[in-house]
Amino acid sequence: MKRNLITATLVILTCSSVFLLFSCTKKQVLTAEKETKAPPTEVAKVEKETTVVKDQQQAESKEAERVRTATLEELEVAKKQEAEAKAWQEKAAVKFEAESIYFDFDKSSIRKEYRSVLEKKAEFLKDNTSIHIRIEGNCDKRGSNEYNLALGERRANSAKRFLVSLGVSPDRMVTLSYGEERPLALGHSEDAWAKNRRDDFVITEK
Repeated sequence: MKRNLITATLVILTCSSVFLLFSCTKKQVLTAEKETKAPPTEVAKVEKETTVVKDQQQAESKEAERVRTATLEELEVAKKQEAEAKAWQEKAAVKFEAESIYFDFDKSSIRKEYRSVLEKKAEFLKDNTSIHIRIEGNCDKRGSNEYNLALGERRANSAKRFLVSLGVSPDRMVTLSYGEERPLALGHSEDAWAKNRRDDFVITEK
């Protein structure tokens, strides 16, 4: 009887020890899981911050692409405007050289109807300050070569002085007389001679 009581006591103690050991181990596991598992509020905060960063990165990428596209468009517009300006300048330069002014027989004074022509030339030169020109004086064939050379020089200088009076620097202009050597019209009529009494304007430097 006594032996049975001792055995029963040992069994009870063993069971109690196992139960207590199992309980402690489970408690430790639950505690560890609790410690390693982040609270829901922390997870939500991290996810929110990640979303904000991604949104910010996407916004920055879109802005960079917008700036790049805008820059390319601006460059294209600038190139187009530059090409248009160059084309206009070339057209204006052709017109500048194409328009001559004409003089009365044996005269070097600027005729009234050609003052507006010189005014337009002055505006062109002031708008294009890098351009230099040569003013070429010409005469009809009447008179000696020496006289016509001198008369052509007076005519070229007359146009130069007029342009200087309108604000064009004299350093941008040179004069040259061809006398009767470069007629535009051949013949012995007044119409032919009138076309040869002229100043031509040539762009020498752009």
